[in-house]
Order: sequence, then structure tokens, then C-alpha cells
Amino acid sequence: MKKTYDWISDLGDIIEQYIKEKKLTGFKFETQSRYLRHFDSFYYYNGYNGINLTKLMLKEFIYNKEERPVSHYNKEVVMKQFAIYLNNHGYLVYVPEIQTLLPRSKFIPHIYTKEELQRFFIAVDHYPASINSYRNTVDPVLFRFLYGTGTRISEALNLTIADVNLDDGIMTIRHSKNNKDRLIPITESLIVRMKIYMEIFHRFSDNTTFVFPGAKMGHMDRSTAYNHFRDYLLKADISHTSTGPRIHDFRHGLAVACLKKWSLAGIDLTNMLPYLSAYMGHSDFRATQYYLRLTADLYPHILSKSEAEFGYVIPEGSCLYEER
Repeated sequence: MKKTYDWISDLGDIIEQYIKEKKLTGFKFETQSRYLRHFDSFYYYNGYNGINLTKLMLKEFIYNKEERPVSHYNKEVVMKQFAIYLNNHGYLVYVPEIQTLLPRSKFIPHIYTKEELQRFFIAVDHYPASINSYRNTVDPVLFRFLYGTGTRISEALNLTIADVNLDDGIMTIRHSKNNKDRLIPITESLIVRMKIYMEIFHRFSDNTTFVFPGAKMGHMDRSTAYNHFRDYLLKADISHTSTGPRIHDFRHGLAVACLKKWSLAGIDLTNMLPYLSAYMGHSDFRATQYYLRLTADLYPHILSKSEAEFGYVIPEGSCLYEER
């Protein structure tokens, strides 16, 4: 059984209440809670009293020389949000600024060409019949779903019949990476494909059945989906190395394709980022801005004309993209 933490500082009660409120809104808040427990101990053992945050106190807590910059950044975010919470509840405390700049991820995802996508889906559709496996029926729809929606592989594999509304063309993604549900629309072509799949393959399934099941109609493991993915890459003559391609690259590709399309249409990308962020299920704009930077790197000739207008939103090196 997980041991309950005993709050020891004068801030303990209000920190505990803050954490409860955050979790009630749908956040897992596990990492943030761990930092706040550390701060509770720091506050107590350094002899601080009452409800107060000062610049010197937070500087000492946040910028531990033995910790990496990512820990400094995370502490800045957690303590800034907590300080704002205290101020909103009538306690006038110091609110720290976000000062730590994290290096932008050097990882470059694989953005498929039209020819590669064509070869890939031909390989999926014409894979040799597998005995005692549903892959020949499930995988052609699963991988088109990933390509067409940009969902995480875990989100797709967790979908149940109850989450599918093909009449309205809406899928419900439940308990995703940031523990929040969201609705995603799907294209007409995918709706048609999924209707055929659901009517034939899931004719006798109930609402708790997984849409893309594994063996014995149970939950398909991500490793199984990845092994299938590797098979299709091999048959499609798409080279695979330790850096990819990965299933997750379908997600990157969708985001980049949207930004490229909007840029070519002359749409201000700063206005579109919130919509893309909500659709992708990002917790904040930093992950979405990664795709903006990636689009600029891949298609400089497209973005060069409009970059003068919205270039300030393209991060130069302070964002990390969000994974799975």
C-alpha cells in the first residue's frame, strides 16, 4: 500500500488542499505533488513559519546546484503556479519567473513522403494471412486511424466501442497523457472505412470491447503494434534504424501537415495553435510550438513569407516536444 505523506510545515495544509483541487479538475499531478512535498520539507527544516514565499527562499529551493536544469525548470513552473494560487486566496507572496531555458529536442521525427505512405499501406493491406491473429483485419484500420487522427498509439489501443460515434464522426479519447478526455473528429473517408470495419468485425461486440483488439479480443499491447509496424516497414522497403521511423511519427506528421496547409493558405498560425494544441491533447503550448519549429525547419520556403508576422511565436530553443 502506498504510504501517505505527512505534511509538516505551516504550508502543509494549504499545499494539500491545492493538490486536491488540482486532482479534482482531472490532472494526475503526481510529479508536481512530489516537488511540493520536497518544498514542504525544505520549508520546515529551514525554520520558515506562517504562509509566505520570498524571492530568496524560492531561489534557494529551486536552484539546487546538484540538480539538472530540467529540475530547475519544473520547480519554477510548480512554485509559480502555487504562488499564484496563494495570491488568489489572499496571501501576498512572491511569484517566481520562469528563467530556465531548456534545450530544444534534437530529435527529428520521420515525416513520411506520399510514396512512402502508399508503400506502407499497401504492405499493411497485403500482409500474408496470419493464423490465430486479427492483424489482417485490425491493422489496416488501426494504422489508417493513427495516420488520419494523430492520436497516440496508447489512445488508439484504449478505444472501446462506447467511445465511437460514427454518425457524428466523433471519437472520445479518455484518460489520455494528461488524464483528460477529449473529442476528436475524423474525416469522411475514415468514417466510411470504420463503418465497414465495425459492421463486419464488431457485429457482435459490446460497448466494452476494444476497437482495435489483440489476441482473444483483449487489449493489444503497444509492443505488439510496434512489431507489426516493423514488419510493414520492412515489406514497404522503408529503412528502420534506432531513431525510427516510429509509430509516433504519424502523430508528428499530422501536426506538421496541418501547419503546412494553414501556412500555404495564408492563415495566421498564432491563431491556430490553440486549436491544434487542444486537438493533440497537449497540456500547454510548448509541445505544440515544437511542431511549429519543426515545420519551419522542414519547409523554410513556405514559412519565410509569413514568419515576419508570427515569427515571435516560433521558439528558438526553449521547448521540448511532448512524447506519447
